[in-house]
Amino acid sequence: MRDVRALPKAHLHVHLESTVRPETVRDLGGTPERSELFASFREFGDERARVRELLRTAEHFRRIAVEFCEDEAAQGTRYVEVTFTAAAHGERVGEPEMPLEAVLDGLAEGEARYGIECRVLLDHSRRRPLERLWRTFKLAGRYDRVIGLGLAGDEAYPLAPFAEVFEAARDAGLHLVHHAGEAAGAASIREALDLGHAERLGHGIRVLEDGALVAEVRERGIPLEVCPTSNVLLGLVPSLPEHPLPRLREAGLAVTINTDGETELAGEYARMREVFGYGDEELAELARASIDASFAPEGLKARLRADVDAWLDSP
Repeated sequence: MRDVRALPKAHLHVHLESTVRPETVRDLGGTPERSELFASFREFGDERARVRELLRTAEHFRRIAVEFCEDEAAQGTRYVEVTFTAAAHGERVGEPEMPLEAVLDGLAEGEARYGIECRVLLDHSRRRPLERLWRTFKLAGRYDRVIGLGLAGDEAYPLAPFAEVFEAARDAGLHLVHHAGEAAGAASIREALDLGHAERLGHGIRVLEDGALVAEVRERGIPLEVCPTSNVLLGLVPSLPEHPLPRLREAGLAVTINTDGETELAGEYARMREVFGYGDEELAELARASIDASFAPEGLKARLRADVDAWLDSP
């Protein structure tokens, strides 16, 4: 069995604010306690909110971005599309552009230090006002490294009130990626595709509830950003052995492996080996799927695919 840390990977579903190191939380005045299991999606959101509240200055935001790059590179991540809730932070600290600009500075520094390439997706909670999403859209258009936006948060709240923003974002050339089919059912996926023009589905694990939707997602080549350990921690799947990931792959869907920020990416690949019996060929397939599903330039994708092949050919 080859070293999964050496397997070149793309990481497509990871929230920057969920990756803050415990020692950084302590330095910023917080208590780095993380639940093994969350009693509800709300409890998960509340715990993450306590970490977000600690981020107040440009140096705080820059620091977590640099540390994120170091940690991802150590996992074998070569390309990452990291999600950041920029407009909410800007409102909270009273400086609309500062958090995003500081994060972009930190990512640039981290790229130079650790040999990783980063792009940013901006997210917006379904529970928050439309006006904030418009501000998020405007922020996204100002910075080249910001490549898209989408909805996150409690899927019980509909996407429809935000549809006009996603029409504008699509027209502006931004990529669209929404959380759907995680806590809510297949109807949330239908809404993300039809009204949100989703190019990928954040999670999407409940697509299996609707056979016709499975066929459509497969035929359209809409990738799923699957986060197995996170799904278990949030109580959305009883255990890893019961996770639908193998059935999603058997249905011919484009499945990518991600962390949500709740674990390490190399560890997630190792768990796929341990729990589902995936050999190196299957792990390489998953790595290629993430590369293919990314919004990276085609030249970078080609280099990463070649590096995956080299990993597989190594002794």
